[in-house]
Amino acid sequence: MPISIQSFQFNAFQENTYLVWDQQKNAVIIDPGCYSRDEQMELISFIKENDLKIVALLNTHAHIDHVLGNQFILKNFEVDYYLHPDDLKVLQSVESYAHLYGFEGYQVSPQPTKSFVHNQKLVLGDLEMTVLNTPGHSPGHVVFYFEKDNFVVNGDVLFRGSFGRVDLPGGNLETLKASIFNIMFKLPEETIVYCGHGPKTTIGVEKKTNYILQF
Repeated sequence: MPISIQSFQFNAFQENTYLVWDQQKNAVIIDPGCYSRDEQMELISFIKENDLKIVALLNTHAHIDHVLGNQFILKNFEVDYYLHPDDLKVLQSVESYAHLYGFEGYQVSPQPTKSFVHNQKLVLGDLEMTVLNTPGHSPGHVVFYFEKDNFVVNGDVLFRGSFGRVDLPGGNLETLKASIFNIMFKLPEETIVYCGHGPKTTIGVEKKTNYILQF
């Protein structure tokens, strides 16, 4: 059965937060970057207006711009929070540097209640996805591949014509290249790629034009 996806652009990093839901209105929140009260209300209003039932919080990784809304979401919805264990230290470090980016009001994220493993099949309601571990931007980065629905929510691995930065703690260019060439570029070329920043793209377009090909 077809599923739906909606993106929201939040915080000073213009991070893309995603809601994905099935026909029964079971929904997951991926990378809630909502920081301001207006951003939080925008997300909550959409959930209420569309009568969505939040069933899980998923993080592709735990850099600050992708976890700013974690505590807010988990206060409002009693659901499991999933994160790859290799990004736990990344999550725990956010509190120490949030003020350096101007997020003085950062609400510390709770610890995850569930973890990911590579190639895990995750089924939540009628949402079926494969969790692929794609380190390089961060040690425990994952992407969510919805094979039946022909798209992947890929956080900060691939962008249209670009790729995730590797100059943050735990980042590594060779590791990221391996994730892109050995995992992302093995997906079908028609697969839609929903990115953590900027517009969507496809695997086929990126295999032909992405800047990573020059390295």
